[in-house]
Amino acid sequence: MSVFVAVPVKDLVNAKQRLVAVLSAEERRELAQVMLEDVLDALVGARLAEIHVVTRDPAVTALAHRHGVRCLEESANRGHTEAVAFAQHAARAAGARRFLTVPGDIPCATAAELAALGAALGDEPGVAFVPSLSGFGTNAVLLTPPDVMPLKFGEPSFDNHLETARGRGLTPRVLVLPGIGLDIDAPEDLSLLMERGAATRSAALLRRLDVTSRLPGA
Repeated sequence: MSVFVAVPVKDLVNAKQRLVAVLSAEERRELAQVMLEDVLDALVGARLAEIHVVTRDPAVTALAHRHGVRCLEESANRGHTEAVAFAQHAARAAGARRFLTVPGDIPCATAAELAALGAALGDEPGVAFVPSLSGFGTNAVLLTPPDVMPLKFGEPSFDNHLETARGRGLTPRVLVLPGIGLDIDAPEDLSLLMERGAATRSAALLRRLDVTSRLPGA
């Protein structure tokens, strides 16, 4: 089932500031890179058709191309919400029927989860959401058609998205998918990443850096 996929990514250099207590600037950049690679691997494996990274960072563009993924180049780093809106417009202009957006920091996402999400809606207008582990954020959205509703990210986006969808006469589908639900923002998320995504590039990096010894309570 063909889906226009958008993965918004800011520059890698300034990524993951909330991890500054346990990772150096270079380590945070490397983690952001391998997490994005894990996400792109899963998306390619899900066979969702057109995958696009939304960015203005040349390093991210080069990485995407190495994975055979297209890029939508932004004119400025305007934030996640604006990047998704930009991609929604591009999807509609391209004649796409379905639009899926996921962040680049969900390295435990699996191809099976993403394929299931991509197939969650039929041809009629509809929306499907995957909540973050906390239940407050929105880690993935599937829309049919791409402009069926606007999206706004940042907690408590999950409840806000449900309310917006219902206000437009839509009945949202909610899929609880553990891999997609785990976005990596805070130090405590790193332990979950190593536990749940042991085979990922991201977990391998954290093991190499011996991050466990740096975490609170170690």
